[in-house]
Amino acid sequence: MTNSTTGNGSELEWFKSSYSTADGPECVEVAFAPETMHVRDSKRAQGPQLAFDAQQWTAFVSYAADH
Repeated sequence: MTNSTTGNGSELEWFKSSYSTADGPECVEVAFAPETMHVRDSKRAQGPQLAFDAQQWTAFVSYAADH
């Protein structure tokens, strides 16, 4: 699994969503840093990433669970 940095030199350890499959179109990975949570498309590991603070992450997960 490819790691990337948080901007402060520390590397992220990415985890694939349990809902993602090797052949499915929806492949999401998350990584947790001390102050932020990161989300990316596992098929585009070098592509854009989202970063959330704790409050934003809680709102994101709640929204995603409802949809």
